[in-house]
Amino acid sequence: MKVALLGTAAGGGFPQWNCACALCLSEAAPRTQDCLAVSADGRGWYLVNASPDIRAQVLAAPELAPGPGPRETPLRGAFLTDGELDHALGLLMLREGAGLTVWAPAAVLHATRHALPMQAVVAGYGDWTWRPLASGAVIDGLRVSVLPVSSKRPRYAASSTVDGPWVVAYRFDDPATGGSLVYAPCLASWPPGFDHFVRGASYVLLDGTFYGGGEMSGATGSPADGAQRAMGHLPVAGTDGSLTRIRRHLAAAPGQRWAYTHLNNTNPLVDHDSAEYKEVLATGVDLPRDGTVLTL
Repeated sequence: MKVALLGTAAGGGFPQWNCACALCLSEAAPRTQDCLAVSADGRGWYLVNASPDIRAQVLAAPELAPGPGPRETPLRGAFLTDGELDHALGLLMLREGAGLTVWAPAAVLHATRHALPMQAVVAGYGDWTWRPLASGAVIDGLRVSVLPVSSKRPRYAASSTVDGPWVVAYRFDDPATGGSLVYAPCLASWPPGFDHFVRGASYVLLDGTFYGGGEMSGATGSPADGAQRAMGHLPVAGTDGSLTRIRRHLAAAPGQRWAYTHLNNTNPLVDHDSAEYKEVLATGVDLPRDGTVLTL
């Protein structure tokens, strides 16, 4: 199985266009908004989320280059972990193609049909298919498992009466090689069943949006700590943070690889010279950059 990390920043990317915090004004390497692509054979690829930066990300990935025919592309479909604009708007940028199959939670499918009529927009450009995904489905050589992780709905769907889950994590297993990837860029907490979901996975790519509580208020003056938590992202640090949980997993399965993605522009982990960056690496957790390609 091949995995291409197309973007590793949270919404808005890094640096963020409307932010003059110390990190955005620093010389830390830029990052585009979070999404990736997976493939069982290196020929047919599936996006997992589609960021607003998708055009630049596809052009920067040799694996996703078009051809050999004049309108052929290796993109076969897309999986959405949620309906946030940062993870779904990129589908509109792919309207020039012949159409894709998109899998998403049922609540997200409803929202993209009614609250944000994306399905109707792209229908005029190609043969698009929108489907819910049952855990355990095998798609183009990859077994796909789904775990609901949050009920946080996007703002444009705030008035929706449809029940969640609104946010899921995905696990991709390659039966041919035994490789597996867990992708969970949005975790409001460490959800029930997640320890079992990641067990035996080759690589776990986890929500690293905020390093600590109060990070945004400290860097930009807004919002308050409670509002940061309400954004639906478990911080890295602290007794209840994700890094504490990861340490336990690494102690039990030292060969398993963990990494953070979806880094916010206020997160010191974007700075390779920061003490926080060095601490996470010393724990044995990766902080991959845009363009990283994994073979699992």
